[in-house]
Amino acid sequence: SSASTAIMCFTRGLDLRKNTEDVICPANCPAWQFYVFGDGVYASLSSICGAAIHRGVITNTGGAVRVQTLPGQESYPAVNANGIQSQALSRWASSFSVTRIKNTALEAVGRSVSTARPSTGKRPKKLLDKKAGNKDCKADIAFLIDGSYNIGHRRFNLQKNFVGKVAVMLGIGTEGPHVGVVQASEHPKIEFYLKNFTAAKDVLFAIKELGFRGGNSNTGKALKHTAQKFFSLENGARKGIPKIIVVFLDGWPSDDIEEAGIVAREFGVNVFIVSVAKPTTEELGMVQDIGFVDKAVCRNNGFFSYQMPTWFGTTKYVKPLVQKLCSHEQMLCSKTCYNSVNIGFLIDGSSSVGESNFRLVLEFISNVAKAFEISDIGSKIAAVQFTYDQRTEFSFTDYTTKEKVLSAIRNIRYMSGGTATGDAISFTTRNVFGPIKDGPNKNFLIVLTDGQSYDDVRGPAAAAQKAGITVFSVGIAWAPLDDLKDMASEPRDTHSFFTREFTGLEQMVPDLIRGICKDFLDSKQ
Repeated sequence: SSASTAIMCFTRGLDLRKNTEDVICPANCPAWQFYVFGDGVYASLSSICGAAIHRGVITNTGGAVRVQTLPGQESYPAVNANGIQSQALSRWASSFSVTRIKNTALEAVGRSVSTARPSTGKRPKKLLDKKAGNKDCKADIAFLIDGSYNIGHRRFNLQKNFVGKVAVMLGIGTEGPHVGVVQASEHPKIEFYLKNFTAAKDVLFAIKELGFRGGNSNTGKALKHTAQKFFSLENGARKGIPKIIVVFLDGWPSDDIEEAGIVAREFGVNVFIVSVAKPTTEELGMVQDIGFVDKAVCRNNGFFSYQMPTWFGTTKYVKPLVQKLCSHEQMLCSKTCYNSVNIGFLIDGSSSVGESNFRLVLEFISNVAKAFEISDIGSKIAAVQFTYDQRTEFSFTDYTTKEKVLSAIRNIRYMSGGTATGDAISFTTRNVFGPIKDGPNKNFLIVLTDGQSYDDVRGPAAAAQKAGITVFSVGIAWAPLDDLKDMASEPRDTHSFFTREFTGLEQMVPDLIRGICKDFLDSKQ
């Protein structure tokens, strides 16, 4: 009995050194300190005392437990027993079992040991919340780790430790942050995607298993690759959630990183750079571009760059980095022209258009709308049809998914009648843009017409522009060029389009989308 070791509530099987060891668990351990994986045979990253209570070897009053080391296995089951919910784990390298020790003297010692560490009094966390994760930190994050000869094996492992700690503190879960890892080396390698794991334990295991690749760091190449390929919907990126790349850099990049930073910003990705061991004065001569950090980050405002002197003793740097990554409102690069605009279409429904040409107009509108990320927190679409009269087909708040918007466009019925374009612009400015004028998105109005308006268009268009709406005019067939120019925002040449035939609308789609994006970016500068 003298050989028994007093352990903590959170001591894990893998913390023990012997194959068979007798330990004493303290009393009143708070349930939130128990991470338990399996049933009867427990993964060695489980808490010993948690496993012992789960197995019924002891109760929460503590006591003596014999721990036997066992080989690893596949599929540890999740079982609820004795008030503890164990979790499933697909595989682990080693296991242990727990059995009772019949010795009342030990039990008494167990109790006296336990009083040395009073209960923290924290409320046990709900198990459900652990699965959902930290809902206050919604972000899709790629950790771009340095796997070059620059960092070497030893520091590579320290880097993995640090990334693991950040991942755990973020509170990964189905409704919280999702993370993936890309390794920068001679050629970038996506190690795992956002969709692969939604539990911290699985992410930790995956990070632990990463192998060192070596080669040049080629950070620019890896950053560009990650911005372009990593955040697709099929790889697990979520709509309307900030996209973040955290670049870990040991020393300095071996290639150009500026162009990669531009690409990332175009894709709406927020780039952070965590630089470790900055170049010394002697080394600066080897650095291609001394200002590499400022050129790669989302904004050169200090928020997106982070420095650590070395890979040793990095624990104190975990929390401040996590706080940055969870600051939703600071993610200035999340907004792109695709997810931050309101586009209102003003559609000529006059008699001269005709039913079949009207369908071509609707097809044109659908093709423009398709390019944008439509959601309750993203871009929005509205449509008004006009003759002498106006009819709001749907407003900005009616549909918040692309599917529903496209379906609503298909269902617009042709009115037929005269042409009062000026009146229609005033109606749309007031009734469609009016209710959302204080929103965060940039406002665009696309006027489509095939003929001369019976009323003045210049005054209403000027009023719309004064209300913060950028106007593009699209004329077909008999639409007078003077009217188109009068309606369009400055510079008028790039904001007005014309085609002789309705079939020519199709070719204008890319130019119109490009025009919207150019205006959006210009407004942000």
